[in-house]
Amino acid sequence: MPILNGLPSMSDDSRPQLPRHTLGQRIFHFLGSMDLAITLLLALAIASVIGTVLQQNQPYTDYLIKFGPFWFDVFESAGLYDVYSALWFLAILTLLVISTSTCVIRHTPSMIKDMWNLRTHVQEKSLRAMSHSHEWDVSSSVDDSVNKLATELSQQGFRVKQTAKEEGILISSMRGGMNRLGYIFTHVAIIVICLGGLLDSNLPLKFAEWQGRIKIETRDLATKDIPAISRLPVGSNAFRGSIHIPEGRSAEVAFLAMRDGYLVQELPFKLEVRDFRIEHYATGQPKSFETDLVLFDDELEQPLEVTISVNHPLFYKGYAIYQASFSDGGTGLSLEAWPLDSGAGNKPFSFETKVFENRQMHWGEESARLEVLSFRPFNINPDPKEGDPDNLRNFGPSFGFKLRSKTGEAREYLNYMLPVPRNGRDFYLSGVRSSQAEEFGYLYLPLDSEGGLTAFNQFLKRLYDLEIVESVAHQMMLETLASVEHKDDDLEQSLENSLISLVAMFMSGGFAEVATFIDTTLPEAERETLGPAYLSMLREMLARLYFSGFEQPESDADTEQQLTFLQDAVDAIGSFSRYGSPVYFSLTDFDHVEASGLQVTHAPGKSTVYLGCALLIIGVFLLFYLPQRRFWAIVKKKANGSNIVLAGMSNRNPREFDLFFEQISKQLKQVSGNS
Repeated sequence: MPILNGLPSMSDDSRPQLPRHTLGQRIFHFLGSMDLAITLLLALAIASVIGTVLQQNQPYTDYLIKFGPFWFDVFESAGLYDVYSALWFLAILTLLVISTSTCVIRHTPSMIKDMWNLRTHVQEKSLRAMSHSHEWDVSSSVDDSVNKLATELSQQGFRVKQTAKEEGILISSMRGGMNRLGYIFTHVAIIVICLGGLLDSNLPLKFAEWQGRIKIETRDLATKDIPAISRLPVGSNAFRGSIHIPEGRSAEVAFLAMRDGYLVQELPFKLEVRDFRIEHYATGQPKSFETDLVLFDDELEQPLEVTISVNHPLFYKGYAIYQASFSDGGTGLSLEAWPLDSGAGNKPFSFETKVFENRQMHWGEESARLEVLSFRPFNINPDPKEGDPDNLRNFGPSFGFKLRSKTGEAREYLNYMLPVPRNGRDFYLSGVRSSQAEEFGYLYLPLDSEGGLTAFNQFLKRLYDLEIVESVAHQMMLETLASVEHKDDDLEQSLENSLISLVAMFMSGGFAEVATFIDTTLPEAERETLGPAYLSMLREMLARLYFSGFEQPESDADTEQQLTFLQDAVDAIGSFSRYGSPVYFSLTDFDHVEASGLQVTHAPGKSTVYLGCALLIIGVFLLFYLPQRRFWAIVKKKANGSNIVLAGMSNRNPREFDLFFEQISKQLKQVSGNS
């Protein structure tokens, strides 16, 4: 044999030939491999973590506000807003079923064979080489020793078989053979659970959507106006839908959240909410809530009346009805509109509306769409005080609404019904923001001595009345120039026009607009002297306009109170440009109506999942609590008796088996006649 580089070479004919597998065999072995199964289980674990951390099936606007446009698109493309119904998740689930099934097909025959195989082909030298082995001599014959050992092992729960060998008789025994069923049951359990998950997925809906038989509805429509292509009939399909039913109302459909829209699922019964009750903690957080529910079904002789609450659902015909949330059910509101704009009219007016109602409102030449969004009967908010920084206080009822312009732009408002104390004075509070991503900024409207907005409204009307403003400006001009020796008509007219312009600028944009005028119009050299003069004249004009509409105060205390009210009113008017509404809506009364938020689920794969869980429990029990233990004993003939070589092994808990082997060995020695 030639030598190349110090190593013997081998001809092609002398090299060992490895078995070659076909492509199908390689794919079969890959699908049943442990590496693939662990990879798939790890992927499912990561997906489950994402589905737990990231709240699923929420309105897309919530995700857009939370993550921003870029990450919203990234997460939406990855299907993270509905992980458990994403195609990649279902694909992983399907591949895990195939992989585990392949593993079961490959290994089940050998495991079943191992359950019954007592391994009668072991040799004496193999037994001696085992870590658990003993050898002893007895005076009894071979047959007698074999019978005693076999009987004792049988009494210990072992299956026993005797095999004649050249060197003697081999006793093979095994206990816990059903341990192998644990491997089979756990793998089959994974398959069954995954199949149950696939049964409860929305894969059929995705196929129907691809085929054009179902179309997700994205418009805000009344239930009766939703087209048939967006409705799902009663059937065996799995779904998880939600519905909000006001007290005294009923519903026969549930709404399924689907990406940026919804589908309507018909129900085989009708649900009516008789009453809804809720309890709160002192902090205002919900403590418990429950619903008196009535279920109507043609198959029932009498309607089914039941009270459901959180963690106490109603199960009926494979449907589960959970108490999930609560909301407003269309509370009736009595509102009073106070004008804040010259075009809104002079007198406040009252009207009735309710939550979720939209109406077109007109104020002079202006108009906007009023969209009432919400109502809360109380608001527990922080109200720190000296010595009690964590103090909480109920700010009373509030309602939220939007005012939408003709161009579609909208601002959101939150108005409180009761006055809010601030620095020892009472104000009506109204929050405003341009989008949900912003915090509310607040407008404080001061209350007069009568506890209303009448004095503030009268002051506002005088500021918008050009005749009154011109009259006050003229009088102030005359008083200001009374001590001037050389004055002319141009100076008088210029000062009067300046006073009128200052009031107009203030009404348009507050002190900020006046400051902008000073910074952009006055020469830089004169800005430091003329700027404060302009602001001083403006404050004097506002005070004159205010006091010209009221009787002079009778005492210094009344004067101080009037000046404080004037300052609060000026601060409020100065923020009108940021408030953005031509009117302030005051809540005068309400008729509270609550709605119960129900979640209706139908899971035909639930029984399959339960079966898989039962198999998993049985399999785990067999694996961990029923170890497979084997004992062998070779009995050989000797001149004055017999020689016994005992060995044993276990597939689990080696430390526990150490004690067990010593215990069995001691018993076998005693029954065989060796003490």
